[in-house]
Amino acid sequence: MAHTYQYPRAALTVDGVVFGFGAGELKVLLIQRALEPFKGKWALPGGFVHVDETLDDAARRELFEETGLEDIYLEQLYTFGAVKRDPRERVVSVAYYALVKLSDHKAKAATDAAEAKWFPVSQLPKLAFDHADIVAVALARLQGKVRYQPIGFELLPPKFTLSDLQHLYEAILGAELDKRNFRKKVLGFGLLVALNESQVGGRHRPAQLFRFDADKYEKLKKRGFNFEL
Repeated sequence: MAHTYQYPRAALTVDGVVFGFGAGELKVLLIQRALEPFKGKWALPGGFVHVDETLDDAARRELFEETGLEDIYLEQLYTFGAVKRDPRERVVSVAYYALVKLSDHKAKAATDAAEAKWFPVSQLPKLAFDHADIVAVALARLQGKVRYQPIGFELLPPKFTLSDLQHLYEAILGAELDKRNFRKKVLGFGLLVALNESQVGGRHRPAQLFRFDADKYEKLKKRGFNFEL
């Protein structure tokens, strides 16, 4: 028997802010809506939560259905519940942010998305709903978290140079970092493994490649290791 509630209930959705890093820029994956409301406008991937799934499952499902992304770093961000945030009805959205390696994930539109495209954070188009506010909150969370947890490595390829790493942090934080101090600090953590390989190409001399030692970080974290940049 279906239960009848005395009070109207708000609809529940999930939205995802997907960050990527490429060409020295922090980027966000957006979809172009194929349906009303805001048909033809750019928005974050997301949709309504099914009654038989968890929020995390809904977020992963929507990201896969609308962009083809799967097996990515995903974390719950914040709940957005302004009364008139959606012109259709009363809708509360639980936002997530995700970190992906651009080389592993090509933008691909699906279901009700007409197109999917990466945009630099500094050059986002006008977004549907309150998605500009959601992106702002996600960026602030990312800027804070990269200073005390090495999640930035989720945005880099498996092999990278110290310059790649510094450019990533500069793109996220929106500020230039002192090269000498930055390298001294990140190498001092002991979490980078120097490889017998160099990055070739370009006008500069080959730069040594490194990889992040995730297993060592997990072991150190259990002992109380503090990553602070």
